[in-house]
Parts: sequence; structure tokens; C-alpha cells
Amino acid sequence: MSIKTYAQAIRDVLAEEMRRDEAVFVMGEDVAEQGGIFGCTRGLLDEFGAERVRNTPISEAGFIGAGIGAACTGMRPVVELMYMDFTYVAADQILNQAAKIRYMFGGKAKVPLVIRGQQGIGRGNAGQHSQSVEVFFMHIPGLKVAMPSTPADAAGLLRTAIRDDNPVMFVEHKALYATKGEVPDDPEFALPFGKAEIIRPGKDVTLIGTHLYVGKALAIAEQLAREGIDVEVINPRTIMPLDEETLVESVRKTGRAVIVHEAHKTGGVGAEIASVISEKAFRYLDAPVLRLGAKHCTLPFNLGLENAVVPQEDEIVSAVRAVCYR
Repeated sequence: MSIKTYAQAIRDVLAEEMRRDEAVFVMGEDVAEQGGIFGCTRGLLDEFGAERVRNTPISEAGFIGAGIGAACTGMRPVVELMYMDFTYVAADQILNQAAKIRYMFGGKAKVPLVIRGQQGIGRGNAGQHSQSVEVFFMHIPGLKVAMPSTPADAAGLLRTAIRDDNPVMFVEHKALYATKGEVPDDPEFALPFGKAEIIRPGKDVTLIGTHLYVGKALAIAEQLAREGIDVEVINPRTIMPLDEETLVESVRKTGRAVIVHEAHKTGGVGAEIASVISEKAFRYLDAPVLRLGAKHCTLPFNLGLENAVVPQEDEIVSAVRAVCYR
């Protein structure tokens, strides 16, 4: 095991996979000399050269389209976006082309493409650079969606994504890049898609979080343990495929569920998870499923207002208490 930051874990897996397979290359804005705005491609240009570490113009539709073409012809491109918000600019390429090509060609064409980048709050980047966009891609058949919450998640899921023959939306979080954690040194370390992690077993309530809220949920669980509430914390890791079995089995055991994410509550991943629990574990529920997400407004520039929009720890604590003391 090594202690790495989230950003280092991503960078190291990119390098390892590029050494292992010459078909793997990276492209995106400022990924070469600058190493990406968060350092996730730092040093790759020196080792692999400009053929495999390619700077692109500011044209997301153009370079994602180029990535799709390269994937269809046998390469394994990893396309970096500065902000996942910019996927909107390339919506047709992602939703109508990358997601559908394999199906429309009867399986004869493969699209081993990874589109990775960061999203979310933490830097006051305002309405066009702070959004959480994962649910848009979860909705489209043909796309896989990974949401790593720890350095180990980032390493294991990225390796799986690069080796997958289907397009993967690899959704990182800007506030996680500097966080540290243990990462296996094994160059074959990979985490399967569609397998959630129970990071803290419990018997009273299931608390499901994504991205930043995995760490927050764990801290909240330790706090609530001191008042006698035993919280089970689950990190889904991927939302498409979603590990429904682990989520449902947990709720069958605890009888209660709270879901929290940074994306807008309306139509978010929490709504899908709540629906799955209601359909498959309704008879086991001792309280309504509660979900927390961002308020239905544009993300503000002001950091204080930004925090007022997304769920805070005290709100999560109150939600857990509400389902437990109902």
C-alpha cells in the first residue's frame, strides 16, 4: 500500500495503463506541458511524448468526437475535460454517438472511451463550473458512470474504465484531488463496476452518499454512534451500473435509509435510489426514505451561499435522527 492523493492515484494509473497498452493515450485542454489544471496528467508528456499526450483546442465537441473516432478504430483514448459542466457542449457526441454506436452497429463496433473530469463545489466557481451532472449520463443507455470518492476508488475504477470496451463517464470531484488515502501498489488493482462498498457496517439506518458525502457520512456515523444510532455507510462507487442488491439488502437489515448527494435533489441520483428501495424493500421500511441534495437553484459564486445550497452535516444528522426517532 502507498499513501497517495486522489490526483496522484489518477495520474499513476494513467501512466501504468499507458505503459501496459500502447493503444491508451490522453487528450484534452492543457494536459501536456501543464499536466492538466489539477495535475492529473503531470509528467506524462515527458515519458510518452506528444503523440500520446495531446493538447486540444477549446472545442469539447471536437475533441470528444475525435476520441470517439479513435476508440472505434482500436485506440483507447482517455479524454480529459477541465470541467464536467462542459459535457453539455458535447452532448450530441456523448449521448447520441458514443453511447449508441455499439448498439447501432450490432455490437461490431466498440467504443473503449473514457471521458474524465471534475465537477462540484468548493472553489466558488459559480453556475457554469460547479454543477453535478452525473444523472444526465446515468439516464442514457450505453454509458457507464463512475464516481470515485477516495484515492483507492479513483485508481481501481479508472483502471477498470480504461480496460472497458464501452464508453465510461469518469466523474471526479474538484474538492477531492488533495485528499489522501491508501492505494494498493498492485499494477493490476481494479475495482468492478456495479459493486458498492459498505464502508461502515451498522444496524439502525443506511446512509448512502456520493463523492464528498462519503467522507462526511462516515464522520456523521461516528458522531451518531455516540448517541446510540448505529449507521451503515455505503459508497455506491458507480451509479451506472448501480449495485441495487447491496443497497436493498442493507435497507432490509436496517429498515431505514437516507441518501445524500451534491447534485440537485430534484431528479437526482437519490431519487433513483429511493425508488429502487421503495420497490424492492418497502415491506422492510420503518420510516420513509429521505434524500438530500442541492436546492433547486443555480450554484452561487459566493462560498457562503454555495454552502447554503448544498446539504450540510447538520442537515444530514437531522435526517438520520428523523428516520430513527420516527
